[in-house]
Amino acid sequence: MFKPFIINPPVFFGSVGVIFVFLAIGIIMPEQASAIFGTLQAKILAGFGWLYLLSVGIFLASVLLLCLGRFGGLKLGPDDSTPDFRFSSWIAMLFAAGMGIGLMFYAVGEPITHFMQPPTAEPRSIAAMREAMSVTFFHWGIHAWAIYAVVGLSLAYFGYRYNLPLTIRSGLYPLLKERINGPIGHAVDIFAIVGTMFGIATSLGLGVSQINAGLNYLTGLPIEPWVQLALIAVITGLATASVVTGLDKGVRILSEINLVVAILLMLFVLVVGPTAMLFRDFVQNIGLYLDTLVLRTFNIYAYEPTPWIDGWTLFYWAWWISWSPFVGMFIARISRGRTVREFVVAVLFIPAGFTFFWMTVFGNTAIFIDTGIAAGDLGKAVAADVSVGLFRFFEYLPLPVVTSTLAIILIAVFFVTSSDSGSLVVDSIAAGGETQTTTGQRVFWCVLEGTVAACLLLAGGLGALQSATIASALPFTFVMLALVWALFKGMRADIAQQRVHAAQSFSVPSAPASGVTWQRRLALILHAPTEREVAHFIGGEVRPALEQVAQELSSRGRVAQVHEEENGAVALRSPAENVRDFVYGVSAVAHRLPTFMAAGAGKPEYRYEARTYFSSGGRGYDVMGMARDQLITDVLVQFERYLNLVDLPETQLVHAAPGHERDG
Repeated sequence: MFKPFIINPPVFFGSVGVIFVFLAIGIIMPEQASAIFGTLQAKILAGFGWLYLLSVGIFLASVLLLCLGRFGGLKLGPDDSTPDFRFSSWIAMLFAAGMGIGLMFYAVGEPITHFMQPPTAEPRSIAAMREAMSVTFFHWGIHAWAIYAVVGLSLAYFGYRYNLPLTIRSGLYPLLKERINGPIGHAVDIFAIVGTMFGIATSLGLGVSQINAGLNYLTGLPIEPWVQLALIAVITGLATASVVTGLDKGVRILSEINLVVAILLMLFVLVVGPTAMLFRDFVQNIGLYLDTLVLRTFNIYAYEPTPWIDGWTLFYWAWWISWSPFVGMFIARISRGRTVREFVVAVLFIPAGFTFFWMTVFGNTAIFIDTGIAAGDLGKAVAADVSVGLFRFFEYLPLPVVTSTLAIILIAVFFVTSSDSGSLVVDSIAAGGETQTTTGQRVFWCVLEGTVAACLLLAGGLGALQSATIASALPFTFVMLALVWALFKGMRADIAQQRVHAAQSFSVPSAPASGVTWQRRLALILHAPTEREVAHFIGGEVRPALEQVAQELSSRGRVAQVHEEENGAVALRSPAENVRDFVYGVSAVAHRLPTFMAAGAGKPEYRYEARTYFSSGGRGYDVMGMARDQLITDVLVQFERYLNLVDLPETQLVHAAPGHERDG
């Protein structure tokens, strides 16, 4: 039986419409498309290139301020939340997030290209070596991860602490309040989807170009558009099969194996290459990167204009901005319960650190080979076609057929996982933050990603993909600047509330206002509630209690509604102007039963609670087993505390957060 799509219609149809406009240009006017996209790119970079550069500098400075300042101790979730993953597992997943098609494509190509054509140094000189590696580090370093951190931090903070959907519009809640559900919120999500779509399409275009080059090297298969289209069709088909058959677990296992193989490939190059020199170069590269960090952050070559910055730095910044909803969603989903400081430090420095070593191993080895046994031939091959660089590089190392075959497999798997995961993220945004959508929707977005990559390759190759990425990233840059503002505003409000709570003793208690009888509590101790029992309690007791309170508040002129939220949670929400809304929510929370308990024999592995949550991110507590009247009493106690807080005189809130106005 056909299941209807779960979509947010304005976002779904709006984003599809914008994407189809780009596709129509490539399909209807294939000969003129390259010129059209090129002109569009030139105008955007001429008018807004400075904005991309300045914005990325703002993103980096902002996340560092959030990390190092008073906001660093805030949790991505309620104050009593604990991380969903062990620290080592979390670090491993962040590490995996740093890998992808781009690192395979540019590992040799970018350092060699800058060595051959540096922005300011003499080509193929010692100065060009230094500049090649410092520029490569700059493009793949903490600036890229600062972009991802802004989106990831916004999604995690407002999703887990404010209990809002994991979608981009939720990050603007402190600025727009309930208006995030209106036209502005729709536009924000449309920009996110369009940017993500073209960012992924660019990666897929790079991937098929490199696979084609590898197959040409191994089998003599020609490097032609029809071959690349066939590759897109095959690999998109594999990603679609993963979606349809539910092979997510298999794809995850494949991704983990892929990561291990990539690291082994890097270690192979490290061992058979100039090992001691690479460690020496790595230290030097870090120093060069840090030495030029501030200047490169704001250097747009205003007094000596060069097309180099358009083709490299500005393209990269636009590409990372386009990718940010995708990577940001991933790191947000794995970071619940972390502090802001933990999040920023790990996201900025762990993936970037691995990337630096990867680029040193491949980049410096490539330069070493080109200035030695290759006698410039490797540089010439890369200058003719960047996609062949990795395979020509392997020719100068042992086992070139084996390493080239592994590289093709790695790129193909990165391609499949990017397409599959990208369709999930885009689908979730188009569905208003819903994560449980139909298979047909994911298939639609998966196929559309492949179609976009194919059409843009036909319309002008990688240049068209690059132009589309730069164009689609422009509106989302403004959205990200707003996300930064909203993060500061929301966190400042949380700090102010925490200080007022401490001063006035209005903190949310760790126990409900009224509890169950001692007989009922004994029964709960002896019987660990199951997930089904908690869900039945939330639906049968909590929801009616909240609806009674909402009805009474509405009858007294205070707007209030009961919403069903993610994972079966139910919440009473009462919007307010200039201060945070009142929220009283209850969700099912799992706790692993201790294995050392004698009573644990024959019991479920998890104990479930009906735990409260609030708009302030304060500590929740278990209300399982409370009668309806007791629940209503508890809601009223929390509502009274909320009113006492938001009705405090302005001077008290200013005292709680010196130098800042009240913002709830």
